[in-house]
Amino acid sequence: MGKWIRPTLETKFHIDFDWWREKGLNFRLALRDQLCDICRERYEENWDVEEVDWVDPDTAIVTRTDPMMQCMLLHCKDREDFISPHVPLTTNVFRVFLVNGNKPLSPIELGEIIKWRTPETILRVIKGPRVYLGIKPVQPDEQ
Repeated sequence: MGKWIRPTLETKFHIDFDWWREKGLNFRLALRDQLCDICRERYEENWDVEEVDWVDPDTAIVTRTDPMMQCMLLHCKDREDFISPHVPLTTNVFRVFLVNGNKPLSPIELGEIIKWRTPETILRVIKGPRVYLGIKPVQPDEQ
């Protein structure tokens, strides 16, 4: 691990999957918790299924995909209450990274999506000493 640098509004963040493994936490269970009620019910019993074949309805191309992630992308992410002012900020940030494929974003970029919170507020919450849901700054060697 490199030298710690104080995050700024331009610092890119992402979900650090190594953090989940190091903490011995179950990412799949956390992923299931982000689903809407309809999708969560669908994965009540079989939330640990990792990949299935999925046929793109437009191209007919078959790919391996995570069924819970696919449900989130096709159904949950478009719901008004998925990313909303009624959801905790850390949950909103986590959901943004889930639906954007964990593409690193700065607090400024996150503020363009989570419009009801300022980039300064977003930074203050996600840069703190406590890591929420594996959301951490991207390290220079990860870029």
